Amino acid sequence: MPAEPADGAIETRGLEPVPDAERTGRVRELVPTWVAANISVLLLTMGAGLVIFNKLNIWQVLVVAVVAPVVSYGLVGLVSIAGKRGGAPGMALSRAVFGQRGNLFPGALIWIARWGWETINAVSGAYALLTVLDLLFGIKSSTALIVVTLLLFVGCTFLVSGLGINALRVCSTWSTYLFGAFSVLVLGYLVATTDWSSVFGKPAGSTAMMIAGIGTIAAGGISWVPSGPDFTRYLPRTASSRGMVGATIGGAGVVVLPMVLMGAVMAVGTPDLATAQDPVSFIGELLPTWIAVPYLLIALIGMLLINSMSMYSAGFTAQTLGIKVPRAWAVSVNAVISLVFGFLLMVVATSFFGSFISFLTLLAVAFSAWIGVFGVDLLRGRAYDAKALLDTTRTSAYWYRGGFAWQAMTAWGAALAVGLLFTRVDWFSGPLATTWIGENGLGWVAGILTSGLLYAVLPGNPVSAADATYAAAEGSADESGTAAEAEREPAGSLSN
Repeated sequence: MPAEPADGAIETRGLEPVPDAERTGRVRELVPTWVAANISVLLLTMGAGLVIFNKLNIWQVLVVAVVAPVVSYGLVGLVSIAGKRGGAPGMALSRAVFGQRGNLFPGALIWIARWGWETINAVSGAYALLTVLDLLFGIKSSTALIVVTLLLFVGCTFLVSGLGINALRVCSTWSTYLFGAFSVLVLGYLVATTDWSSVFGKPAGSTAMMIAGIGTIAAGGISWVPSGPDFTRYLPRTASSRGMVGATIGGAGVVVLPMVLMGAVMAVGTPDLATAQDPVSFIGELLPTWIAVPYLLIALIGMLLINSMSMYSAGFTAQTLGIKVPRAWAVSVNAVISLVFGFLLMVVATSFFGSFISFLTLLAVAFSAWIGVFGVDLLRGRAYDAKALLDTTRTSAYWYRGGFAWQAMTAWGAALAVGLLFTRVDWFSGPLATTWIGENGLGWVAGILTSGLLYAVLPGNPVSAADATYAAAEGSADESGTAAEAEREPAGSLSN
């Protein structure tokens, strides 16, 4: 039985590609989507870390805050093009690249990595709620209260992500407006109260630390790359690819840039900000209550949306791994995991920031191996056979050899190993971590280049007859659609 359209309150569509008749999305809707994906006070903490740990001055932080979202969300935007081509979630489309069985390996790793990302955001949201309770009512944190706030945050996340794409769009749009308005208010307060001579008088740090800082900030965006198609599958095939990339970068950059800069400025007045166990309560110390409370509440909504988006994609990933439950119920697995890990991080871990940076570093390496392979396959002009994507038996056109595309699997495995060789975190150091690549935090770049180049030089994957026919038909349709799009609006416009 075909899935119901996504026009109702609850999205019932799972992995199956979206029919053309239901592709009513617009490119401009990607802007609030990626704004919402970055509404997190963790960006303030990361901006502070650039000053305190990386020893960067404000101008170097500005470079990092501009380059990081362009690089990371540029990749998100490019991979998102697969969503309009295939109409399916990213990890379902990945079956065409890795094979029906082969896709289980990167899929499992990406699913596990999402546990950490959702845990970090659940913890940040719980801390934001604890800070608001302290500011308004003087209620201090306790183990019981930590459990209650985590339950409340994860429960709300499960509700929004379970409803599906329409709920995410509505919430993203309104949170964008509110967060933007209050961020301007906070920025104005900082401009009026900051000791700017101290900010501009800080000496420059090393170029190596600036490059490493770009990698740290970019890691958050890289974690969204496999999810990009999940949010573009409802776009028509004629949607502007250039507009999609621009909307993705623009939506992320409009939040990342000011938030990272604000964190760097705040670090001047609160030098222990980046080393605090609680990455949120400093806002209550730096800002007056009448600004801090509404700002934290809006940021709390933002972090809830980030987790909702992540769990929304995680539900699809779980389905690709063979968990045969509806998408909304697949989300519940990640919800439970984030509750358990969140409690451990808040009660047991000794350093939130250290754990966070270590996680981001490993996350970028884990995702980069997949990005290189999938990206090269996309650039080759891959079209997606809808029937073959859902057929997980030997009859599938994407079964290849024993269910594996050995070219993709070889490139992915090699890139994963190379990335780890150059990686160093608090509790792990690769044998090449002291080299220039390792010292500059570029293990994830090495992973993308390794997987992409190796996959490009290995013999191409077989393409089914249906896939080839579909690609030829869509190629001509894409050209005419792009031309029509160009006539309707200026190049690079986001107003699809």
